Amino acid sequence: MDLMIEDLMEQLVEMGGSDMHIQAGAPVYFRISGKLGPVGEELNPQDCQKLIFSMLNNTQRKDLEQNWELDCSYGVKGLARFRVNVYKERGCYAACLRALSSKIPNFDQLGLPDVVRDMTNRPKGLILVTGPTGSGKTTTLAAMLDLINRTRAEHILTVEDPIEYVFPNVKSLFHQRQKGEDTKSFSNALKGALREDPDIILVGEMRDLETISLAISAAETGHLVFGTLHTSSASGTVDRMIDVFPAAEQAQIRAMLSNSLVAVFSQTLAKKKSPKPGEFGRAMAQEIMIVTPAIANLVREGKASQVYSAIQTGAKLGMQTMEQALANMVKTGTISMEEAIGKSSKPDELQRLVGGAAVSKAKTRR
Repeated sequence: MDLMIEDLMEQLVEMGGSDMHIQAGAPVYFRISGKLGPVGEELNPQDCQKLIFSMLNNTQRKDLEQNWELDCSYGVKGLARFRVNVYKERGCYAACLRALSSKIPNFDQLGLPDVVRDMTNRPKGLILVTGPTGSGKTTTLAAMLDLINRTRAEHILTVEDPIEYVFPNVKSLFHQRQKGEDTKSFSNALKGALREDPDIILVGEMRDLETISLAISAAETGHLVFGTLHTSSASGTVDRMIDVFPAAEQAQIRAMLSNSLVAVFSQTLAKKKSPKPGEFGRAMAQEIMIVTPAIANLVREGKASQVYSAIQTGAKLGMQTMEQALANMVKTGTISMEEAIGKSSKPDELQRLVGGAAVSKAKTRR
């Protein structure tokens, strides 16, 4: 089979797909508007490995052969960049590719709320974009950095795994570092970042104690820090950050976080009810928490469970819960009630916001 990886990438982009899965003993699969489907013929192990290895340089191949898994990126000029994860399954190599537009998204294209735009003007503090894998966190952050890049002169330092969007220097100066190629770890890069005169720091992933601690410290000492976590709510984000620390340190971290945290945007992608031809088939629902003195006090006192109520009553400041966002999308006909229920962690609250009859009917159909 004379199959080229770049032909498959072009086909994925032309079809508006987001992900490609490659494995031996199966056809290539594309994810389009959230749905997986096969493309072409079944791959044998040799063709599968050939496709995957065609994306890797010698260093990456050695790394893969040694560790059996690899994260990297691959760019096709004029088409797109792809985030690539290679791994082994049933003794053969397999890969998942996430398509990233070569064109950096902007606020107008994404339809992000004005309050998200306002957060880019903050001089310092910690801004988090959270959500499950594939919820558009990287895209939201790219739009925020692009806005800064086009409007003011800042030194922006990013630490990513891998680099997804490549930013040109417009008004700002960018330095983008990739874990595994430019730095050994996020924490090492963050330690160095504070000596590299940054105004703004982007931390691609905040998973471990040291990285979270360094990010909070950087935000406290006068930098604007953007980061991502795999959490599905604002209150869950606060709890996750605190819980990685030993019990004896949690009170101090709560105090630091209450002083440095500016906003949390927790998002998910929901399937549109009736997408127009050529239109992206999913819409973003976003929980928005802006840290007010009252919310900072809840964080400091370890009362994250009360944050949801504070968000509910913060509409004048641009805040909204995930249920409020989903309910608005149902009312405008953007998504179905079934889809909203599937994305909600509080279906009873969603029922109250939309109206009981609609939810009961949706639950019955499920």
